[in-house]
Amino acid sequence: MTKALGTLLPTAMLCQPQRWALLSATLLLLLEFQVLVTRGKLTEEEDRHSGKLLLKNYLPATVEYAMHMFNLESKDINAYRLTRILNSWKEPDDSSITFSMVLLLRRTECGKFEDNIDNCQFETNQELNKEFNCFFTITTEPWKTLFKLQKKICSEIPL
Repeated sequence: MTKALGTLLPTAMLCQPQRWALLSATLLLLLEFQVLVTRGKLTEEEDRHSGKLLLKNYLPATVEYAMHMFNLESKDINAYRLTRILNSWKEPDDSSITFSMVLLLRRTECGKFEDNIDNCQFETNQELNKEFNCFFTITTEPWKTLFKLQKKICSEIPL
């Protein structure tokens, strides 16, 4: 075994195991230091880009949760469906992902506990047709499929 190592390492290193141990420890410390270097504060550009990626990747599931909560808490027997996302943004929160959004919701012809609400037609009867403008703030951990409704403020829009 020493002969095989001798072909790879200089003879001086084999003769001085303390020196080899010192060199190995120094290399390990340098490598460990590079791994432990943390990123500094994001530039404004990087922060905006990061926020856009979070919106792109996690906002759709968060909007779906907001719709679910609206329908669950609604006293109406019919379901409401998203008409438009009027505005959305990531809240400045270091400990979790929190989105705020303003959604335009409209009543459908389907019951709120039906399976495929996304394909329901909007209410056609003018007397039953309702539309809501809602502000939601939701904290999410999408990798765990956890959502928490922080705030919901809705107002009916007269048609």
